[in-house]
Amino acid sequence: MTLRALLAVLATVLACLALWQLEGQRRGVDIASFTVSDTPVTRYAMAGADGPVVVVAHGFAGSRQMMQAYSLDLARAGYRVWAFDFEGHGRNRVPMSGDVNSLDGTTRLLMAQTGRVVRAAVAQEAWAGEVALLGHSMATDIIIRTALEEDRVGPVVAISAFSQAVTEIEPDTLLLITGAWEAGLRGFAREAVAMVTPGAGEGQTVQAGAVTRRAVVAPLAEHVAVLHSRLGRAEAIAWLDAAYGRVSDVAVRATGPWFLALMFAIVALAAPLARLLPQRAPPARKSMRSRQFVLVVLVPALLAPLVAVQVETRLLPVLVADYLALHLALYGGCQLAFLWVMGRRPEGLRPVAVLALLVWGLGVFGFALDRYGANFWPTPERLAIIMALSLGAVPFMLGDSVLARGAPLWQRLASRAGFILSLALAILLDTERLFFLAMIAPVILLFFLIYGLMGRWVAARAGATSVGVALGLILAWALGVSFPLFAPGVTG
Repeated sequence: MTLRALLAVLATVLACLALWQLEGQRRGVDIASFTVSDTPVTRYAMAGADGPVVVVAHGFAGSRQMMQAYSLDLARAGYRVWAFDFEGHGRNRVPMSGDVNSLDGTTRLLMAQTGRVVRAAVAQEAWAGEVALLGHSMATDIIIRTALEEDRVGPVVAISAFSQAVTEIEPDTLLLITGAWEAGLRGFAREAVAMVTPGAGEGQTVQAGAVTRRAVVAPLAEHVAVLHSRLGRAEAIAWLDAAYGRVSDVAVRATGPWFLALMFAIVALAAPLARLLPQRAPPARKSMRSRQFVLVVLVPALLAPLVAVQVETRLLPVLVADYLALHLALYGGCQLAFLWVMGRRPEGLRPVAVLALLVWGLGVFGFALDRYGANFWPTPERLAIIMALSLGAVPFMLGDSVLARGAPLWQRLASRAGFILSLALAILLDTERLFFLAMIAPVILLFFLIYGLMGRWVAARAGATSVGVALGLILAWALGVSFPLFAPGVTG
């Protein structure tokens, strides 16, 4: 057996093992999806479960899928869990609206949405007790404020929390879970506990009258990994058990490492599968001279933001999506022009290679991501956004693929860093309008790391043009499903 064949077998075994573990987390749990007043909801519960109701809310740019590690563990512990997508997020087709900077704007609307889900859960589950709320990041402020206004809400679990509504007496039953690498949010959690008992800190449960509060730290976790923390999930179950006078016997399983293992295996399998494509790629050109390389990276990186920020575009109902489409188009068009003059021109398109990369990148990788990690499937409203983004993403990725073909590692890294710096320059030029580009940068970096690697293997068989077109469409898709929809007229 050759080394390539061995690696393919190992990747297949790893994928199967990861799938077994991740599906094991879902095994025995009844999972049903439906809508409550246009709000997509997923209900998680063991067959015949009659435990307390827990409503689960995600953070900004999140979705129900991102919260499923907590949802599934609580369901296996006997709770009836309702997880939902906020307006503008996940598969919710209703865009966010209102003033995002006003408590009487977007916050009040999201609180109303949360309240509707709480009341629907109480009615459908015929639950006579208090409902627990669990939320992450942005949702922590929403659920804490909802808990103060909804009579049917009891214990609250706030993950990566911040809310100015927290006082020394409200909410009266509050668990705060924070990642070890979230320094600022850890400080807030400590302050929330110290409000009840001065000098108290992380790992302590404090009580004063009817108020019970606790802050815990999820080790080796940042703002996303905290959602897979075994310690955090175990603490959440124990906290709710104590609040409801229950005892749960459930093993909290690892999910984050197995999810990463599955994603790694899918990417790794792209290498042997790419070798099944017919060899149609022309020989890779010699690496570009340093002066030429600096020119082809530096000029687009400066020109795109300097020109794009002058254009006031508010055509697409997604944060900075219209600006990003223009930035990508200018960057890619400029880079392609330089490459053309330098004799590095796109070769013929191979439709089979484009289709293969789309199927593996969107179908296989995208399906796994959507099932175990985060929403990856667009609502009909987002299809037009994806099409608009592709007008910029395709020329951008086409230029990137032509430049990367045959380039040494340092040039590939430097060219991608040039684009990130270009986005940073745009933010500096118009911080108020383009601040949310900072949230897009990590998505771009992950895209280059994951899809750039798969594209490199396909390019070795089919050439840069096919890869550039396919990755441009995938990038537009990834950006189009990742960020919230906003109604026209939203202020912030």
